[in-house]
Amino acid sequence: MPRKRKGGAGPFTSSAAVVPLVVAGEPPVERRPAPQTRPDPADLYAALDLGTNSCRMLIAQPKGNQLHVVDSFSKSVQLGQGLEASGRLSRTSMARAVGALKICQRKLEKHRVSRMRLVATEACRRASNAAEFISVVERETGLVLEIIKPEEEARLAVVSCAPLVSTRTEQLLVVDIGGGSTELVWIDLSEVPRLERPRAIMRLHQGFDHVETLFKRARVVDWISIPLGVATLKDMYADVADDGARFALMSWFFEEKLAAFSPYDDAADQAREGFQIIGTSGTVTTVAASHLGLRRYDRNKVDGLRMTSDQIDRVIQQYLTLGPEGRRRDPRIGRDRQSLIMSGAAILQALLRAWPTDRLSVADRGLREGLLYAQMSADGVLEEGPF
Repeated sequence: MPRKRKGGAGPFTSSAAVVPLVVAGEPPVERRPAPQTRPDPADLYAALDLGTNSCRMLIAQPKGNQLHVVDSFSKSVQLGQGLEASGRLSRTSMARAVGALKICQRKLEKHRVSRMRLVATEACRRASNAAEFISVVERETGLVLEIIKPEEEARLAVVSCAPLVSTRTEQLLVVDIGGGSTELVWIDLSEVPRLERPRAIMRLHQGFDHVETLFKRARVVDWISIPLGVATLKDMYADVADDGARFALMSWFFEEKLAAFSPYDDAADQAREGFQIIGTSGTVTTVAASHLGLRRYDRNKVDGLRMTSDQIDRVIQQYLTLGPEGRRRDPRIGRDRQSLIMSGAAILQALLRAWPTDRLSVADRGLREGLLYAQMSADGVLEEGPF
């Protein structure tokens, strides 16, 4: 199980660097270098995240200390379908992903984006034919994907959530429930001045073990990448016919994996005061939309919403009462999410059993935003100051 406590991977590579992509047993593939010119604050940046279930891209430009989104793309491609059983990406799954990436390539050309990071995550980390897939993508679209390591994926998810960190938070748990993996990062902010806490989270783009000299730093107590996400966990228990039994088995199986995460040992003693969980995933945003009764999703109402453990549990119980047919018809869940919502809810319930909270902040943001913040911060085009 990927994890790291000491000697972090160091700073993010700048947009202009050449980063070798190494897949076991295959020759290295290199990223194309970005232009060497000095960045202009008006430049557009892109971030593409090809995950186990979805292909997502954002094109944005810096605006003060925030991002201004110019264009976006999101499509379910189910790249990891069948991966659990075969260990390989299927031809059908690869074709779906390439089709989505062709749309992304056209958007990048339309907006003349030169500064970008295009990354793939757990499905490509695990697939034995990942290098073949990367070559097919480059040949068919001209795009060169990086397969990023679990630590960088966790770090980018944390960075994206910086604006949602409360100045009252002393202990922070960031949870990113993906299609093929779930990342957890526990951060101690108690030594950071209150008004500096969101900015201290942003500085983690330099690495979990990066040493700062001018500022009090956020201390990463532990992090873990569990190779179970909504798609992989669903596939593991697809043969269990009973809806409630399947949900319970998924939730308890996931909780067993938390034993390798050191804060889990002290979970029973964790005080709610000064503790915040930030959840970033389609599961968390869907649960929030259901809680609000949104028949049409509204990011402005969901991103930053705070929920309690009891409110989340009520929504999950509603899902179980609805059953598979009822969930398929529920407009609050949506067609792309209905087949995955219970595996995601099982993960979320396991986390809240361990760490019940009055403050789970819902983040409609994640890897893409983290990629953009990290690029812009490295280029010096984001303004300093509080969020």
